[in-house]
Amino acid sequence: MDLFCLENQTNRRAQKDPNIFCDERVLQSLLTVEDRFVPQRPFFNCVQTDIQPFMRRVLATWMLEVCEEEKCEEDVFPLAMNYLDRFLAAVPMRKSYLQLLGAVCLFLASKLKACRPLSTRKLCMYTDNSITCQQLLWELVVLSKLKWNMAAITPLDFIEHILHKLPFPEDRLTLIRKHAHTFIALCATDHSFTIYPPSMIATGSVGAAVCGLQTDKNDQSLWGYDLMELLAKITNTEVDYLKSCQEQMEQLLANSLKESQHPEKQDGRANSKATESPNLSCTPTDVRDVNL
Repeated sequence: MDLFCLENQTNRRAQKDPNIFCDERVLQSLLTVEDRFVPQRPFFNCVQTDIQPFMRRVLATWMLEVCEEEKCEEDVFPLAMNYLDRFLAAVPMRKSYLQLLGAVCLFLASKLKACRPLSTRKLCMYTDNSITCQQLLWELVVLSKLKWNMAAITPLDFIEHILHKLPFPEDRLTLIRKHAHTFIALCATDHSFTIYPPSMIATGSVGAAVCGLQTDKNDQSLWGYDLMELLAKITNTEVDYLKSCQEQMEQLLANSLKESQHPEKQDGRANSKATESPNLSCTPTDVRDVNL
């Protein structure tokens, strides 16, 4: 008798366990340990002298495009960026190794979170074969420098806990969840958010998502200050800090939309390849531009 494994046809994930979100101890445990996985200092002009913020952004955009092209689980990209930032906060490196580091972080994150990890062959292909499969063994260096602490807390770990406590119907929560995930991915591409704990980014993303979906400007019961109070209470965050983080997210989104309309002005340099259709024969965003 033949056995059929549905995982071979599509990625299936376990259903949500309501006990996890009903037990307050789970959320409190996440809040307790999240600081262990946040870079303890700003690394530009302190640790990194050859790498500039715009280079990290180009790399992050490339990593996000690879995840989208490969239809990776949403956990993969934020986790890979966590590895990247923690490594950059600890080890000075040359910009010529930056894409290799990004590829290795994607490789490691996909092994931990993806049902089907990224293949070394495809990763090399996405770099336009600027790195080799053998070089991806550099993952041992990354693992060593991160002390094998790979099960990092990311903003996505808090999203379901926050949404579970909001008084919205399921159809509205589905929409809020989708927009919040977009804000989290956007924040991961900007180095200024590396100083924020994951819980604040998650809470700010939910707040920005809710405000962005607001239809009745006069309804302040859950969309305005009361909502900020509720979100701040869920993750033990100061309301003023949360509002500041959310405003920074909204400004980042506005700037990103402007740059998408005028890509030639991005980071003060031409970046025509970012508007071309990506394919497997070349890197989606040409990370070699950081060497210019």
